[in-house]
Amino acid sequence: MSLHHSSELKRRLGLAPDRPYFEGFDPAEVPSPSFVIDRAALQYNLDILSDVAERSGAEILLALKAFSAFAVFDQVSEALSGCCASGPHEARLGREKIGKQVHSYSAAYSEEQLEELFVTSDHIVFNNLAQWLRFRARANEVRVEQRAVRAATGCAQLSYGIRINPEQREGTVDLYDPSAPGSRLGTTRQQFDQTLAAALGIEQSKLFTVLQQGWPEPLQGLEGLHFHNLCEQGVEPLERTLATVEEVWGDLLCRPEIGWLNMGGGHHITKPDYNRERLIELVRRCREQYQLKVILEPGEAIAIHTGILVSTVLDLSQNGSTLLATLDCSATCHMPDTLEMPYRAEIWGAEPPAVLPHTYRLGSQSCLAGDVMGNYSFAKPLQIGDRVIFDDMSHYTMVKTNTFNGIPLPSIVLWDSRTKKLEVVRS
Repeated sequence: MSLHHSSELKRRLGLAPDRPYFEGFDPAEVPSPSFVIDRAALQYNLDILSDVAERSGAEILLALKAFSAFAVFDQVSEALSGCCASGPHEARLGREKIGKQVHSYSAAYSEEQLEELFVTSDHIVFNNLAQWLRFRARANEVRVEQRAVRAATGCAQLSYGIRINPEQREGTVDLYDPSAPGSRLGTTRQQFDQTLAAALGIEQSKLFTVLQQGWPEPLQGLEGLHFHNLCEQGVEPLERTLATVEEVWGDLLCRPEIGWLNMGGGHHITKPDYNRERLIELVRRCREQYQLKVILEPGEAIAIHTGILVSTVLDLSQNGSTLLATLDCSATCHMPDTLEMPYRAEIWGAEPPAVLPHTYRLGSQSCLAGDVMGNYSFAKPLQIGDRVIFDDMSHYTMVKTNTFNGIPLPSIVLWDSRTKKLEVVRS
């Protein structure tokens, strides 16, 4: 049995034993370089998410910023409630290719972008209260204008929310921490209260009484709250964050005008060690306690361990004692998170340096000196023409690819471990 079919590879990669993962796949049969998605592995993730959604009552959306391979959106549309977008282009993609709910958020909008989003989106989240106040009149006007048409066509009614910053730091990498000091993402409670008091022309100390008496005019039209501060994490950081949100924003969560709470992404729901039962309990409790809809926006959890990047050794050389292998893929162009995060990608059949007899530094064709995937050891010497397979290359790869230095984009290929069907969908 070849390595990529073995239970040992699944164990090394931290995969559940029952996960289908490129059974019967031959890397020599695809173009190089290629992103290859296993439909069976994707369905495995979607089945888990569908079960969580059904048992918790949460609406689960695909975060397009992480995974937007629309060739497999037929599966996504069957399993999930829709998608979340970061701007007009993603919203249009979701509307046309998934055809279900589209929830949009951006740190800022131009008037032109908002007009597009009014048409392609069902939920629009504003980054802060000042932004909402600037566009509020037009947003509420559009909602009234579209009400009859949306009802007649079965589309969800437009709903607006605001992103809050829970100021609960749970991320381990500053680059991906929306709650870091000075963050532009979402509004803190202090910022929110200052803006609302100014809009009402009252002292901030009187806000509590005003909010107890009713939903003040500047907030009319807002129906939801959104927070996001996790990155590749379990349910425990979410519990801590939610506790902070309830403490700081609980008076708004209790308001009947607030109909939904979006808990953002970063939830590793499909990892084998994720406590899904605890997540289900948490969502149910929130829904019942506050009488609102709960929304989750995982990206990585949908696409994790569904794809690989197949590459080829183009050249072998040596600099001093360092053995060098140049591949037809690129860290900078094809897997930039390995440099930005940073992290070390797994390679099928390879180990860290010096574990196996032959260690190579793997790099790209580009002229960027730092365009290096890292040092890996192999059981046998590499040969020109050998295929090298980088694992877990579906999320935050295809959405970030670029052609810096003239490096071509990889092909996109679909494989299905259930049927052994291979399809090249983009070259």
